[in-house]
Amino acid sequence: MALQLWPGRPDPLGATWDGKGVNLAIFSENASGVDVCLFDQAAGPETQRFALCTLDGRLWHGYIAGLAPGQLYGFRAHGQYAPHDGLRFNPSMLLLDPYARAIAGTINWNPALYDFQPGGGPELTPNTTDSAPYAARCVVVDTNTPFDWQGDHPPDIPLADSIIYETHVKGISELHPNVPANLRGTYAGLASQPIIQHLQSLGITAVELLPVQHFVDDEALVRAGLVNYWGYQPIGHFAPAARYCSSGDRGQQVTEFKQMVRALHAAGIEVILDVVYNHTAEGDRLGPTLSCRGLDNPTYYVLVSGDAQYYVDVTGVGNTFRVDHPQTLKLVTDSLRYWVQEMHVDGFRFDLASVLGLDEESGTLNFDQASRFFDTVYQDPTLAHVKLFAEPWASRQFYELGQFPVRWSEWNGRYRDNLRHFWRGDSGQLAELASRLSGSSDLYAGGRRGPLSSVNLITVHDGLSLRDLVSYNSDTSWDCRTPGWSDSQVEALRNQQQRNFLTSLLVSIGVPLVQGGSEIGRSQQGNANAYDEDNATSWYHVDLTADQQALLDFTRQVIALRKAHPILRRSTFLQGAPAAADLKDVSWHRPDGAEMGAQDWADGNARVLGVRFAGDAAEPDDQGQPRPDDPLLILVNAWWGELGFVLPSAGSTRNRWELVLDTSAATVPALPPTFNVGQSYALGPRSTAVLRGRSG
Repeated sequence: MALQLWPGRPDPLGATWDGKGVNLAIFSENASGVDVCLFDQAAGPETQRFALCTLDGRLWHGYIAGLAPGQLYGFRAHGQYAPHDGLRFNPSMLLLDPYARAIAGTINWNPALYDFQPGGGPELTPNTTDSAPYAARCVVVDTNTPFDWQGDHPPDIPLADSIIYETHVKGISELHPNVPANLRGTYAGLASQPIIQHLQSLGITAVELLPVQHFVDDEALVRAGLVNYWGYQPIGHFAPAARYCSSGDRGQQVTEFKQMVRALHAAGIEVILDVVYNHTAEGDRLGPTLSCRGLDNPTYYVLVSGDAQYYVDVTGVGNTFRVDHPQTLKLVTDSLRYWVQEMHVDGFRFDLASVLGLDEESGTLNFDQASRFFDTVYQDPTLAHVKLFAEPWASRQFYELGQFPVRWSEWNGRYRDNLRHFWRGDSGQLAELASRLSGSSDLYAGGRRGPLSSVNLITVHDGLSLRDLVSYNSDTSWDCRTPGWSDSQVEALRNQQQRNFLTSLLVSIGVPLVQGGSEIGRSQQGNANAYDEDNATSWYHVDLTADQQALLDFTRQVIALRKAHPILRRSTFLQGAPAAADLKDVSWHRPDGAEMGAQDWADGNARVLGVRFAGDAAEPDDQGQPRPDDPLLILVNAWWGELGFVLPSAGSTRNRWELVLDTSAATVPALPPTFNVGQSYALGPRSTAVLRGRSG
């Protein structure tokens, strides 16, 4: 049957199949015309082309009767090629639909993908070579047949109870021998029983996935035989990356992603996406033209005033997405709603999120808590109940830790830095450590926010793994080798320091974020920037040594400790005031058991601290019922030597402290010893001990 073009509708944007044909709609305020091009093969020639209609000069649309799911398509935009004015229209460029639900094929890097003649001097001239043979294609997805969610509903884990696990879709299953070979490294692999069982056994409540929105492998990496493993080069904000699909790229990636979410939800695990709305893969003025640049450059990017061929580069990767423009803002929020409504994800981690708070006033970019983006998200009913995590910086100019609006939680870079410096043994860290362990009120209380605004982290994807943090020298880590030490002594200290970090993280008030693989001592051999390492450097090795198995068991125990004590999962700050008649809700102690005084806090050489949380300070549950808890005493010692720590009062109803764990040992004792109040506890060098108050 011959395809027919009808005027169609301007909404919704993208390609929408109704069972008989496909409606196509795209925004371009400055184009003089937009064509849709059809293809039969991902690398095949263009088969048909239709000129879209427009009603108001901005929304271009058409309905093609007979078109069906699986059809490949792209756009070409006509208009001025005037780079100094910010206009980069060139119909030789095949352009991806910003609203495409799926993308097929890969980019075959070639000069034809650049809209200017080779050379790229001060005066760009249009390239007339067709880019279609080298470009990826959009896929028409079945938006008419409902997916069988089998009664899926969000786990809806309270933020206070969340334990987030940052992982890469491919890396977690690629080497797992119990995952079927054809599923390893895919959405289906992540949803397989061996992986889900591992996450459940840990006690994880949510996986935070490195970018899965369709992204590009940078040309320089491809020519070096590498890929962009992390995925921070987005080009399709609605499309699940096809490279992680085990079943195909003609829309199967959408179905497989949904199946993954359904399986994780059935296991009680939420899905959080690491999303990149601050820039795209099109780079600076000399980057490729793949989508937004060719469709309407001034709409989607922040351009330099006075010479709009140049891009304002807040992100350090060539361009800055213009989120304060109504259409770009609509694209971002439509994308977020799509992932929640259609794909059932539970939240988002926003890469370089300060960019989303930038509004342009009088030619200057400023961060604003009341930016268009933040206001739009705040009032959106679909996004009102999802988890929102910010990476609260974009550059030194826009380091906005503690400045995000209510309902947002932030990656706490100061928590990470302080804990690293403290456990390295640096001086002058103790006063800040007290704040970090108790929720970072110095960062969030002033904005009427609570400790759940703080996402506590030690290591994440961009940097050394936890194992490497204690194995290699850098400005934030150290090599545990010491002159005269045997290899076994060095290894024992490395294992102990990993236990110290994991314990600190999981007994701190706030939202803990565990980097995937920390629980098994995953190493990247000292590589602190493995963004291009899609290989065994980044993948999880699950053939564990005895030490790695012990670390895994320890991590399970310390997560269980957090879950057992509501005092560690507060949503409001402790005040250092009495929670009961005889015990402050939080108090800080020096080794002789007395409370810290001003002189103690000012001692830059102090590296030992006791933190006592009163169990009576635990908040009620969601139904307002009390959650009784035991007092907890956390002792930390960053000295090289052992010392005696006099145990302070546990309250009038408790006269003993029971040992929960001590990082000096790889295992928790089966019969935990108890100690009298006032007794001296032998706190080992470079160690953490956690005790709980007991009576009798």
